Amino acid sequence: MSLSVAIQMDPMHSINIDTDSTFMMALEAQRRGHTLYHYLPQDLAFRHSRLVATARPLEVRRERGNHHTFGPAETLDLASVDVVLMRQDPPFDMAYITATHLLEHVHPRTLVVNDPASVRNAPEKLFVTHFPDLMPPTLITSAKDEVLAFRREYKDIIVKPLFGNGGSGVFHVKPDDENLGALLETFTQLYREPIIVQKYLPEIRQGDKRILLVDGEPVGAVSRLPQEGEARANFHAGGSAAKTDLTQREHEICATIGGVLRDKGLVFVGIDVIGDYLTEINVTSPTGIQEINRLNGGAIESTLWDAIERRYAASR
Repeated sequence: MSLSVAIQMDPMHSINIDTDSTFMMALEAQRRGHTLYHYLPQDLAFRHSRLVATARPLEVRRERGNHHTFGPAETLDLASVDVVLMRQDPPFDMAYITATHLLEHVHPRTLVVNDPASVRNAPEKLFVTHFPDLMPPTLITSAKDEVLAFRREYKDIIVKPLFGNGGSGVFHVKPDDENLGALLETFTQLYREPIIVQKYLPEIRQGDKRILLVDGEPVGAVSRLPQEGEARANFHAGGSAAKTDLTQREHEICATIGGVLRDKGLVFVGIDVIGDYLTEINVTSPTGIQEINRLNGGAIESTLWDAIERRYAASR
């Protein structure tokens, strides 16, 4: 099976080929004989009821400083390609949401991974609220009094923006911290949306576990360990990777959410688990393939493409 694959992502020159998951997906697609195109989200255009992108044919190679080659730019009708990978990084803002609306014009005739409507309807910190038995005590609000009451109840709390990513804007507020009021004022100035407040989970010191799921099934995991003096374990925030296995509780979490992910067309998902709690469900541009492959000797990108090809074949 040879497919034409358009990858909607960030600039190719900006990626780190030693960590980037989209790069691995492109390498595997190329290995299978699929034809690759690259375009940026801002290259999309909807005209005369057709969704097109100014795209370039793409070749990739694992060679630092020379990891890709572009062909001449062309106007690509996205209804004419087989698969679109929606892989640009957040923030999950109106530009991101607009891209999901545009891609709905070609999906499912063109298989978009992940399903654009489901991506739009499943922001990582809001989607998890549909599984209340799995998540830690959580508050989403714009009201200062609600935050103060939550802090009185749980003492140690985490405060973060509702649509942040990569650990950006995440604060650990201890019971004796006098800066909560100023922090809430700052969040109000920076964000129009409510904030999310959660009970602090001390298990974070043993790692924030990223688990990757393909078509609802867990395919690998990595523990992200925070640096000394840091409350965040995200790789973007300096967290380090450690080998891990899934616990019984984590298998239960995956079993609980797996069918929902599969039914929503969320083919590739990364969830975050701290201790016994599911904290986020990442459906926009999940990462972790290379870190997990290196620690476990697997090839998650191959499992992922098997699932994409199955979905494509089933939709014909």
